[in-house]
Amino acid sequence: MITRASHLVFIFITVVVAAAQLSADLPAEEIIQRSLNTNYYGGKDQRVHISMKLINSQGNIRDREMTMLRLNQSDGEQRYYIYFQAPADVKGTTFMVWKHVGKEADRWIYIPAIKLTRRIAADDKRSSFVGSDFAYEDVSGRQVADETHRLMRREEVNGRPAYVIESRPKVSLDYARRLSWIDGERWIPLKEEYYDSRDQLIRVFTADKAEQVSGHWTIMARTMKNMQTGHRTEVIFDEPAYDVGLTSDIFSERYLRDAPRKWIH
Repeated sequence: MITRASHLVFIFITVVVAAAQLSADLPAEEIIQRSLNTNYYGGKDQRVHISMKLINSQGNIRDREMTMLRLNQSDGEQRYYIYFQAPADVKGTTFMVWKHVGKEADRWIYIPAIKLTRRIAADDKRSSFVGSDFAYEDVSGRQVADETHRLMRREEVNGRPAYVIESRPKVSLDYARRLSWIDGERWIPLKEEYYDSRDQLIRVFTADKAEQVSGHWTIMARTMKNMQTGHRTEVIFDEPAYDVGLTSDIFSERYLRDAPRKWIH
């Protein structure tokens, strides 16, 4: 005889199994795309103040303070603008990205001390971003098509259900493969591990705190650690705001040299 309780248990198990089967059918490329959309494309635009700590293996700290502006274009392209407010030796430095659909992004940096605007070559996208453990590409994100992706398994990270995706760059970079733990409900990257061609772990990214801001899941605190040197970079997002009304004219060479005061203070 089937009791009501056992019937409910059967229904629950059936639903869970069906959901698991459905989740397993998601292609790795779609999981990565959802993660990129959540992490880099929330809202029409975004403004956020960022605090960055560069911490060496002895525990010595260098601080960076900056404002980041981001605008999604109607054609699918994207613009980024970062203005450094502190410390004094980098104050006024600006960094700008024009992300394109289907081709390499354009990146520029303006160094006020020598009044120089320098274009960052595509080959330098994996170089260190202002001495941190993050690369230029980490700031504005990559494209799904830049790598091949494979769903490895599903497991929990700090109590969160996650997909584990292996990604391999199609052209030679500073890493040979990356493992990403993508939150299966919020679609943010919870953790990433970067390995070199000898399969040695070289960097680890962790999302240390996430909150929903104006309906958008946002990583409020994150860390990138260099596993070979012990150096790490800790980043805090302070009062991120979405759909603030940014316009495309802000993201121009003019404002690389003359920051838009309305938006950076």
